[in-house]
Amino acid sequence: MPPKPLVDLSSLDMTQFEADRDGIYAVNPHRYEFQQLDGIFFSDHDSGLIVGYRDVRDDEFWVRGHIPGRPIFPGVLMIEGAAQLVSYYVMSEQADKGFLGFGGVDGVKFRGTVRPGQRLIVAGKLLENRARRCVGATQAFVEGHMVYEGTITGMWL
Repeated sequence: MPPKPLVDLSSLDMTQFEADRDGIYAVNPHRYEFQQLDGIFFSDHDSGLIVGYRDVRDDEFWVRGHIPGRPIFPGVLMIEGAAQLVSYYVMSEQADKGFLGFGGVDGVKFRGTVRPGQRLIVAGKLLENRARRCVGATQAFVEGHMVYEGTITGMWL
């Protein structure tokens, strides 16, 4: 059974954006096929919550080879998207510290598939913010169903 969602997605206005791709570019250095976020719907530094999204397209580099005829969004890219969400959250608050790189992942479970044409909603909650590392709980949803959960560790580089 999936855990309780980090945030009630129905309480968010997903037609309004706090950051689009350009806003994310201003914080995260990821570009081209490795940018895994298209926008940020919500962030609250008092509660430690952030919610973003990624529109999965049928022209992406992995579609042709990741299950030909039945493309499935790679789980490793879900993890990368969650890491970029945590990185965006922390670096938007602490821009003077440099780059928060990927330091690890724990407790990952994939609970469903994601296909081209679907919107992946990624939620995160900051659990720990220390001088050398940050830890965030993350989850991802498609059409209201949890498809991923994991804990991301970032480290300052």
